[in-house]
Amino acid sequence: MIISAKREVFPLAKVFTISRGSRTEAVVVRVEIEQDGYKGQGECVPYARYDETVESVIGQIESLELPVTREALQHALPAGAARNAVDCALWDLEAKMKNTAVWQLAGLDVPGPEITAYTLSLDTPDNMQDQAAENAHRPLLKVKLGGKGDIARIEAVRRGAPDSRIIIDANEGWTPEIYAEMAPVLVRLGVEMVEQPLPAGDDDALLHMDRVLPVCADESCHERSSLSGLKGKYDMINIKLDKTGGLTEALALRKQAADEGYQVMVGCMVGSSLAMAPAMLVAQGAAVVDLDGPLLLAEDREYGLLYDEKGAHPPVSDLWG
Repeated sequence: MIISAKREVFPLAKVFTISRGSRTEAVVVRVEIEQDGYKGQGECVPYARYDETVESVIGQIESLELPVTREALQHALPAGAARNAVDCALWDLEAKMKNTAVWQLAGLDVPGPEITAYTLSLDTPDNMQDQAAENAHRPLLKVKLGGKGDIARIEAVRRGAPDSRIIIDANEGWTPEIYAEMAPVLVRLGVEMVEQPLPAGDDDALLHMDRVLPVCADESCHERSSLSGLKGKYDMINIKLDKTGGLTEALALRKQAADEGYQVMVGCMVGSSLAMAPAMLVAQGAAVVDLDGPLLLAEDREYGLLYDEKGAHPPVSDLWG
């Protein structure tokens, strides 16, 4: 078994801004694993919010003792971007070696397309209204908010896209006071869900709030061990493979979360279709799907996912799975 990890950069179609800052490119790590003449690949997005860098992620991957199995990998690396890329590459490798599909290996039903949210970047109200109007044909919009001025922003988005379903993501940018002020406005505008309004680790205030619309845990939920700290605070969890450390844990987290009564959202970092491909298996039947990363890129990689009126389609085997 041979494993390699490589930094790759995808320019974005437009500047993308959230409450923590702006970016003009997606920087990813692509992993390739070769064994017996077969090759499997996976992609991750190192995220500074979780103290990850491209260098630290590649270092973790290169530290692995080979050969490695998916089962051994769960103990060899912590949940995070590095384990995600390797885990997904191992799934892809096994599928190619056995000439079958990952969904069959995992015992899942045949996957189909899923309607995905399209994300509107944090900006001035006027610019966000323009973004919304440009994408008003999309059935589901995800709106990035970040604190002061958010009422004007979300009202502008609703004017721009009067018929779209809307969810919002505060990226830990609110206080309990902002949440209390925003909640009735969001209900009035028909917003369906708010994602991570308060900082992870400082979200106990949610225990005492009247959650008039569903609240989704993103930064507060990584893998199954996170669930014990979410009870009474959140109604939904956002599963991202870069947080769970791969498809293996993501599937296990989805099952346990559903068993415990949480709705499931499946999201992504800003990456290429290679990062979205395994997440499509987790996204089947999810309450909310947010796998729009490739739509934000100036150019996707070869054999990218198909996006059309039916949503995001599962990958072709030339890409993954």
